[in-house]
Amino acid sequence: MDSAEYERKTAARFASFDQDGNGYIDREDFSAAAAAILAEFGTTARCDKGQALYSGAEAFWQGMAGIADVDGDQRVSRDEFVTGAVKRLRDNPKRFAEIARPFLHAAIEIAAAEGEDSGVTVGAAIRLLRVLGADERRAEQVAAALDADGDGRITEEETLTAFATYYTVDGPDPQ
Repeated sequence: MDSAEYERKTAARFASFDQDGNGYIDREDFSAAAAAILAEFGTTARCDKGQALYSGAEAFWQGMAGIADVDGDQRVSRDEFVTGAVKRLRDNPKRFAEIARPFLHAAIEIAAAEGEDSGVTVGAAIRLLRVLGADERRAEQVAAALDADGDGRITEEETLTAFATYYTVDGPDPQ
């Protein structure tokens, strides 16, 4: 991959975390993502699932800050993200999946219909991706790709693997 493609890909990854567009990734970005998911699926923050999502968001932020906030200012700049997070996560993608797991698990629990216990539907995954900032076309492509076996369901493990791959693989994104 050439440097222009790498820069474009890294900028997109950074922007996906920078929910408020202020040029930094911080705790508020993770809280905003949790609030948006709760609103989309009509779940209250005070219920068990809502609390689990906020706890997962905090754990995800702490993990991200621990590997990328080099200067300790409680925010991750684009430079810190590129030089710290992306490199460290690329060196150990399983670590990234582990810091993301509590948040992703809680998001899947919220998006799953009552009584479902094996992931989410493709439609629910599209809604999650949209609320986290993906455009409609991209959300549909990603959700369809996550449903590799074509059964209409996306499991937590499929989600974690894809999430870690998206943020840690240098190659070009699928179109």
